[in-house]
Amino acid sequence: MSAAVVPPQAPAPNRPVVRELTEVLASMRFAIALLTVICIASAIGTVVKQGEPFVNYVDQFGPFWAEVFGALGLYRVYSTAWFLVILAFLVTSTSLCIARNAPKILVDWRTHKEYIREKALQAFPHKASGMLAMPLEQVREHVINLLALQGWSVKTQQREASAKGEAGFMIAARLGAINKLGYIAAHSAIVLVCLGGLFDGDLIVKTQAWLQDLKPFKGGVETARSRLNENNPAYRAQLFVPEGQRTNTAVIALDQGMLVQPLPFDIELKKFSVDYYSTGMPKRFASDIVIHDPKLKVAKAFTVEVNHPVVYDGVTIFQSSFEDGGSVVRLRPHNLIGTRDEGVRTIEGVVGGEPRQLLGTAADGQTAANVRLEVTGLRVINVEDLSTAQRARDGAAGASGAADGTDGTDVRGVNLTELSKHLGSGAKGPGDKKLVNIGPSVTYKLRDAAGQAREFQNYMAPVQIDGQAMFLWGVRDSPAEAFRYLRAPADEDMSMQGWLRLRQALNDPAARAEAARRFGEGAAPADKPELRQQLTVSAQRSLDLFSGSVQLKPQAGDALPEGALNGGLQALSNFIEQVVPADQREHTSATLIRILNGAMFELWNISREQAGLDKRSPEQESARNFITAAVLSISDSMYYPSPMLLLLDGFEQKQASVFQVTRTPGRNVVYLGCVLLIIGVFSMLYIRERRVWVWLQDDGQGGTRVSMALSSTRQTLDTDREFDRLRDGVLGQQAARADT
Repeated sequence: MSAAVVPPQAPAPNRPVVRELTEVLASMRFAIALLTVICIASAIGTVVKQGEPFVNYVDQFGPFWAEVFGALGLYRVYSTAWFLVILAFLVTSTSLCIARNAPKILVDWRTHKEYIREKALQAFPHKASGMLAMPLEQVREHVINLLALQGWSVKTQQREASAKGEAGFMIAARLGAINKLGYIAAHSAIVLVCLGGLFDGDLIVKTQAWLQDLKPFKGGVETARSRLNENNPAYRAQLFVPEGQRTNTAVIALDQGMLVQPLPFDIELKKFSVDYYSTGMPKRFASDIVIHDPKLKVAKAFTVEVNHPVVYDGVTIFQSSFEDGGSVVRLRPHNLIGTRDEGVRTIEGVVGGEPRQLLGTAADGQTAANVRLEVTGLRVINVEDLSTAQRARDGAAGASGAADGTDGTDVRGVNLTELSKHLGSGAKGPGDKKLVNIGPSVTYKLRDAAGQAREFQNYMAPVQIDGQAMFLWGVRDSPAEAFRYLRAPADEDMSMQGWLRLRQALNDPAARAEAARRFGEGAAPADKPELRQQLTVSAQRSLDLFSGSVQLKPQAGDALPEGALNGGLQALSNFIEQVVPADQREHTSATLIRILNGAMFELWNISREQAGLDKRSPEQESARNFITAAVLSISDSMYYPSPMLLLLDGFEQKQASVFQVTRTPGRNVVYLGCVLLIIGVFSMLYIRERRVWVWLQDDGQGGTRVSMALSSTRQTLDTDREFDRLRDGVLGQQAARADT
């Protein structure tokens, strides 16, 4: 026996094959370029929220870039013309590639190529030949059994002697043939995923709108020309259902407005529930719904949760979000410019309901100047990170800071926004948070006759800030701004009545005069009656300036109208700058503040006496803390842009669920494409197609001459070892070692 291992030789070039390979590579480069563009566009569509109102993008990117991104169609990437054109090119290119190569791949997959000539075996990199001292039939059976045991698919061709060659057997075997199908599977997956996603997008809806000449509406009442068919094959719509109500009318948001998508059944929301963590953060949203199908006599109950949708009659119902469903709130007005709240009745409003006219709601005959109340929101749970609450703005002074020449910034304000930067190595990390539920809040707008509106956010319960309970009343001039909070200290009953009584007593001239008199008597020594009168006059002047009841430079009289923006600590500052020399201002300012605090303490006790409460002593720390915070808060309240406070007195919450209802028949197509993509990629990357040929020929002396070769789609060390095992199994290890 002898065997010879022939060194690899390069096969002769085949020009048609080279040309075909070049065309295939060019087609692959084009498809990869298209895939890259689609991936970039999809990434943009994932990062940038799609289908939002344009004003949201203006707030996020600014007016200029919002227009630029809108012109590029980045707010609806998946339905823009350029994205659809690229998708069409990719699908067409890939489909043509499949149509062109699939027949040849299938033909190659079905055949073992047993017709290959013996001389062609010498052109393969892995080849061997030798002589076996066994009959031809015995060797043939041995080779077939050997290959079959190793999992090869074997086919044998017997050849007769002819001018083209001698008689013998050509044994062709194949392993890993699924590698060929991986190409078809991977390319078909791309086509299926694109078509499935395209079918489930809004292209079907836009096509129907164009064919049926539908007109999207942007508000108000929808018409028959804005309704799609109930049997629409594919859509993705939003459904708003308040508790205790049922509907089958969903809406689809488009560039030009909205279209109505009726459902084949009604959805009734029985109850919307939220579960919370111990910190007050929500952990579970769930909607208990009942589906009323006209085709069935009995309604069916389901529970829809986040990531746990309900599928009914081909329509998938997702829990998208939740909103207020028309909660009833009771707001109690409190007068800031008068001296009492008598006759003021509680105002009832509905969140999202019709605006209410506010006339004659203030005390002392004052009116709300034809102001309309619009209740916009109710939040029963408010979880804030109080560990990073910063005092960055004066509560309401910032709203009118320009009136007194300031920028509205005051360290006494509070802003419930998280600090974005920490200074110093000892600062707490971003993860060290103090999440606290600070209770219910109501949001409303006050709109004047000119249509201008300010938005207010008032909390029902006090919040612990720096160890003191504070009521927070927020205001902002536009939705683009953050709320600026006026904070008022809570009294010993955790009520805001103590602060309110003090604020209203400050508006009463008789109460101010009595407080000044008491302060003069209590602060002056008994043996200096002349000092008593001086302190009384100083206290009266400080209270009058602080209340805004006098002006420093009278224009048409000695007094300003009630509620004019001329009071607080700023009025005292202006007085000192006008009448006190510069070198004495610091000392005078400290003295005047002490007089003001003392007079305000007496005024507070007067308001408590009028309410039938006991007097407080300056020796009590809680009393001193209250009056200090109250003076600062009342100073800020001079610039509160409303003559009244509307505080949340009670509510009846009514929730509403926002469902996303989808009919996506292309989803199964996408799933099939994903399965094919996995199979195709796995087959092409991890499965090697190998073919082996063994030529057997009788040598005329009772032995057998053997020639064999192996080909593989990838030349690896595994291929070398596999060929060595086959060669040793066919020709024998001894012969192989002797001739190597």
